[in-house]
Amino acid sequence: MNKTTVVGLLLTVFMLVGCCDKTWCIGFAADFLVVTPQPMKKNPGSMIIDKGSHISVTGQQQIMGFIPKGYKLFDKVYGDLNKDGLMDCVLIIKATRKDSFVNDRDGHKVDRNRRGIIILFTHGNGYKLALKNESCFSSENEDGGCYDPPELNVSIKDSKLYLHYNYGRYGFWEYCFRYHSSDFMLIGYEKSRNYGAKVFARLSINFLTGIKFVDKNIHGDDYEKETELKRAIYKLPRKPLMRLSKIRDLDEVSFAE
Repeated sequence: MNKTTVVGLLLTVFMLVGCCDKTWCIGFAADFLVVTPQPMKKNPGSMIIDKGSHISVTGQQQIMGFIPKGYKLFDKVYGDLNKDGLMDCVLIIKATRKDSFVNDRDGHKVDRNRRGIIILFTHGNGYKLALKNESCFSSENEDGGCYDPPELNVSIKDSKLYLHYNYGRYGFWEYCFRYHSSDFMLIGYEKSRNYGAKVFARLSINFLTGIKFVDKNIHGDDYEKETELKRAIYKLPRKPLMRLSKIRDLDEVSFAE
């Protein structure tokens, strides 16, 4: 039975029962016509999109399939990492071991499970594994001493992977990796040692050229005096580039000023 027939029957019923206001009867029938839900037409060729990441639900399911048992997804970032013009995916994963939930020095229960990284290259209609290191990052809930623990931020720029640690008013340090020889090689390192906006020292290393730049405040760590940075340049001995897949603990990868 179509809608026109339904409306006609309604009007007939109202007339038979003696509707006192025919205009109201017609309006009610019109409202019924408007609010009656329409059956949804399914397009078999359409994809459901996650508006936050612009990845199909199928893609999300594929991503979750790469997370090993005993881990959960902590963060994910998209970008081209192998210069093929396709959006690759970096997953930060976190272990879920119950014995890594401990009490901090204030008596609060905190999750000290370590974190890791999985890098996926877009391949055909899905992904393929490019790198996996399940525990190279410390927990976001580590004891930061007199300050909060450093915050890890992952980004992709110009097909390079940046692992940036923000230490608030005390500065930052950052690792730059590039895909080569089926791994991600450490090609750059940056560090800034601060007290608020005042910079005490900066360090920049290019491992491809073997050049290290060190800018130091000539007044040391005296934050009451105006910062005056003096640069020194060093040539580093040639060494094999560090591989992200082989780094056991990124916290141990640091370089002197």
